[in-house]
Amino acid sequence: MSLIVVFVTLVLLYSLVSARLERTVLTAPIVFTAAGWLTLVALPESRGFKPDMTVFLQVAEIGLVLLLFTDACRTDLDVLRSIRNVPVRLLSTGLLLTLVLGGLFALLLFPELSLAEAGILSAILAPTDAGLGQVIVASEKVPLRVREALNVEAGLNDGLAVPFLLCFMAKASPDAGGGHVGLSPFIVQQLGYGALVGAGIGLLGGWLMGLADRRQWMTPAWRQLGVVALPLLCLLVSDAVGASMFIAAFVAGLAVQVRFRDAARHSGEVAEDWGQLLNLSVFFLFGLLVARAWPELGWRHALYAALSLTVVRMLPVAVALIGTHSSRATVLFMGWFGPRGLASIVLGLVFIEHGPTVAGLPSMRLAVLLTVLLSIVAHGLSARPGVQLYARSVARLPPGAPELAPRATARPAPPPPAG
Repeated sequence: MSLIVVFVTLVLLYSLVSARLERTVLTAPIVFTAAGWLTLVALPESRGFKPDMTVFLQVAEIGLVLLLFTDACRTDLDVLRSIRNVPVRLLSTGLLLTLVLGGLFALLLFPELSLAEAGILSAILAPTDAGLGQVIVASEKVPLRVREALNVEAGLNDGLAVPFLLCFMAKASPDAGGGHVGLSPFIVQQLGYGALVGAGIGLLGGWLMGLADRRQWMTPAWRQLGVVALPLLCLLVSDAVGASMFIAAFVAGLAVQVRFRDAARHSGEVAEDWGQLLNLSVFFLFGLLVARAWPELGWRHALYAALSLTVVRMLPVAVALIGTHSSRATVLFMGWFGPRGLASIVLGLVFIEHGPTVAGLPSMRLAVLLTVLLSIVAHGLSARPGVQLYARSVARLPPGAPELAPRATARPAPPPPAG
């Protein structure tokens, strides 16, 4: 009960100074993660707290689903069509190279890991975090082409990483015997079914809500709740058919705009607020878990975390963007701002809850904890200065630069989320 009181009090206190904090480098994930850490120090009784991992996972999944849906609702479909080549490169070449590099460094730094265990660690840390990237996506100083590409990448790469995670988990299972487990069934079920679920719910829900809105059948309050119901339906249906709820939620957010263009405005009023609250509760508990594990961390975990956020991320992005004629500043900017956060926490919990018991679990757990912690701090502190620095580079680009191409057709950027 004391932890709930601390968290709720922190939400109140943060809300009182949120406008002032938004002008600093202190992001909400930094504040709530630090608060979770300090709670372990200030409240000795919290040292014995063991969160129910099943409940922890469910809260994290709901928060991420709501966040992905609202981010997708804000994605300008016209701009997305014009830049689709960039997200495709990041989600194919970029993601595959990230998985390979992450696995290679895991084998080098943690000899106790098997090939499958190294693959699991790499898959957990491959996705970027839509929430930690909100400062970038919401900033009008960043070209819309770059913002939308990073947003779509963050919206889909967690779902794309799930089949790889499940495949490696199956191969690591003692019962699988090293497995004749193929990746194709996981890809079809997770990605294919997830896209179908999201498209179906988004198109049908958007059509129904657009019809009801034109005929003025909905009150404003229920219009918002109706939009929120769509990502929750994606979560429930995806769970029932074994599809990726994350792919479904993001695709639904894109599809709902086809027949209900006001979805972005209405989803942002409720879904984002609740999603933000759930996500911050996850970061708060994450801070507590990191503080408890701190004495176990060593130089190998620190080095892997540093490599995961630099070489493992930035080199694949640079390779994926070859041929796009993007400036060096753009390549560096997109490479650096691939934070690891909520998506990696969720995939890590999926592995802990549903994966096999493996000998390398302690090393894998500590590597994930430290990588996410380093990302929360490093990407949070560098977001606003990084935007300012990149904006100066963008101002020097010629008018025909690819980064600036979609600007004429772009919709105004949404206001940044609270916190």
